[in-house]
Amino acid sequence: MSEPGKDSIGNALARVVLYAVIVAIVMGILQWFFTQGVDLLVKTTKLEGLRVLKDYATYVYIIVLLALGWMIVGSVAQLFYTMLKPRYGASSAAAVRSMVKILGLGGLLAGIAGGVAGGAAGVALGGFIGLVIGFATQQVLGQAVAGMFILLARPFKIGDIVDIAGENGVEVKDISTMFTIVQRSDGVEVLIPSSMIIGQKIAIRKRA
Repeated sequence: MSEPGKDSIGNALARVVLYAVIVAIVMGILQWFFTQGVDLLVKTTKLEGLRVLKDYATYVYIIVLLALGWMIVGSVAQLFYTMLKPRYGASSAAAVRSMVKILGLGGLLAGIAGGVAGGAAGVALGGFIGLVIGFATQQVLGQAVAGMFILLARPFKIGDIVDIAGENGVEVKDISTMFTIVQRSDGVEVLIPSSMIIGQKIAIRKRA
């Protein structure tokens, strides 16, 4: 009997391959339809007005690529989650999954924009949209990446008494992708952004 973890990874990988094959088949069918199928349909029905369908080809491509592309991004993110969960735990794996989805969506939008425009203009447009998305999500992505490293490296754990980001002798109550929650001795809880923790000195105290 095979191990459950391997079965899950195999299923997640199979979904990635399946969605990639579906994208190739669907895009091939659409390409044939808008280049030859419409002409064949007009020739068969004698309805010249059907040629207007070609004008909507770009919009159909965009909708299909967004839908199927997001399915692939989601399946790749789930594959990362399945691979990392047994070793690093559900919270760390979920952080990586969210990061893959965010980056995948940005890449998908930039790629579709560049492909629709085509040529040098497409490369420029795709790069511009990627740049805009990068600037718009810079702080959030920075926080998420920092939180992911904290979850994977585990420099401290819940319940530790630490000196961190200017807070001295506080107890770690929770560790998430965006924030680490600590509690002061007076009971006040403080949310410390993950980006403030990375690159700073952390002191872990022994309990009295």
